[in-house]
Amino acid sequence: MPKLQPFTTAASMLRQRLSGSLRTRGGGGASGWTTPGHEERPKGYLFNRTPPPPGQSRKWEDWELPCYLTSFLTIVILGVGLNAKPDLTIETWAHQKALERLEMEKLASADSD
Repeated sequence: MPKLQPFTTAASMLRQRLSGSLRTRGGGGASGWTTPGHEERPKGYLFNRTPPPPGQSRKWEDWELPCYLTSFLTIVILGVGLNAKPDLTIETWAHQKALERLEMEKLASADSD
């Protein structure tokens, strides 16, 4: 078994070079994803949104209608398209060829009788 010393030396050199560049690439400070938020504790609602007052409905945002329509149409188009595609499997082709050969054999045996 070969010695692992050259591999560990190379790995430590690579780790040392990369760690310095990774620290400075993000700007040096903590990002917005890792820092604590400005609220003391979460509200407990979905997406941190408070529900509307009773008797009022939530107003849709600008992106919601196009997103929902596109998603629905995509599902319909994929459902119809994938359901209507031709069956091109090797098993179907072999089955059709076998049926053709059986039909040809029936015709040949009917002609010889």
